[in-house]
Amino acid sequence: MIKGVPYLVTVAILALEFSLASAYDPSPLQDFCVAINYTDSAVFVNGKFCKDPAYVTANDFFFPGLNIPGNTAANKLGSSVNLVNVDKLPGLNTLGVSLARLDFAPYGLNPPHIHPRGTELLVVMEGTLLVGFVTSNPNKLFTKVLNKGDVFVFPIGLIHFQFNIGKTNAVAFAGLSSQNPGLITIANAVFGSNPPINTDVLVKAFQLDKNVVDYLQKQF
Repeated sequence: MIKGVPYLVTVAILALEFSLASAYDPSPLQDFCVAINYTDSAVFVNGKFCKDPAYVTANDFFFPGLNIPGNTAANKLGSSVNLVNVDKLPGLNTLGVSLARLDFAPYGLNPPHIHPRGTELLVVMEGTLLVGFVTSNPNKLFTKVLNKGDVFVFPIGLIHFQFNIGKTNAVAFAGLSSQNPGLITIANAVFGSNPPINTDVLVKAFQLDKNVVDYLQKQF
């Protein structure tokens, strides 16, 4: 009986490693798998169907336009994010990466959010950003002021933000470790879910007056 314990421990460790590995984009078993909609000849890989390699072209690996500033005026927070993921660049399928351009008006904010499937590596191209992320409990904040050329990393699944503290526009680019990193904006998720979270839950969780919760829910 005792001899079986190390074996069970080994199996448990291997099972844990497998579960951790499968939590990220899997490594490709081929050079590429350009994503397409279903056809009879398509092969299903990583949530997408693979285009027949005979019909793949350079355009499948190409996306234009990240030189164009985002429209920060269209967002009441004064920010714009143009994410190039597998839905926009089909050649990213199975490669485990994506890219985003972030534009900020003066004092524009990319509000607290998480990427459930990707770590984010941010580089500032213009302007000055206050950035930070919060760890899991006990919720320690790591924050830094970034200037042109500075780089900051936001670990996968942690709440983070970027805020333009300058009087001029700011631009940053971010690489993410997933072809589809996902996005959960905290305020929108909590106060703008569909259907809405029960008001009593939010009143107790945030220790707020019901009228305040009602007001916040109407904002989203």
